[in-house]
Amino acid sequence: MYAHYLDEPAEGFFRSMLGRRAADIIATAYTQPDHDFSYQNVTFAERAGVIVGMISGYTAEQHHRSSSEPLKLAPGFRTLRMVRVAICCAPFRRLLDNLADGDYYLQAIAIDKELRGEGIGSALLDSIEDRARAAGSTRLCLDVAAKNDGARRLYERRGMDVESEWPGLAFVPGLFLRMTKSL
Repeated sequence: MYAHYLDEPAEGFFRSMLGRRAADIIATAYTQPDHDFSYQNVTFAERAGVIVGMISGYTAEQHHRSSSEPLKLAPGFRTLRMVRVAICCAPFRRLLDNLADGDYYLQAIAIDKELRGEGIGSALLDSIEDRARAAGSTRLCLDVAAKNDGARRLYERRGMDVESEWPGLAFVPGLFLRMTKSL
């Protein structure tokens, strides 16, 4: 379920990068502690005993201490595809490596399509804000696809503002927006 909900807001990025075994690779990494894709960072939403959504996030300090080894080792051996992932993800990894001390990074949130607009996303966002405050974070931040108007509007209703655009080049349209909120 984690792999499914992680890949959905990423618009199939993980499936594209990791191939047909993407769910298995992510699930294997999920079971390992102390990295960005660990079970330690995830909260699932349930309705009538069925998982209907997920949110994941971590502090800047957790990210800076995290290891990328569980994701690299999950396929069982270093494949050409994993080299491709490392190369393709390098620019985004640099964005994450620039999280400021005190930031809490919202990595992913996804709700089953047929249940959107019913308050599940807001409940998950409330839980992540509570977790961020409990961890001593002073700011919530996330990156959202510039073309994802629905998500951006939800975050704006929750008090988040666009802080920057990536890439920040005058002749290249922005692909991602960094949004933040003081806690």
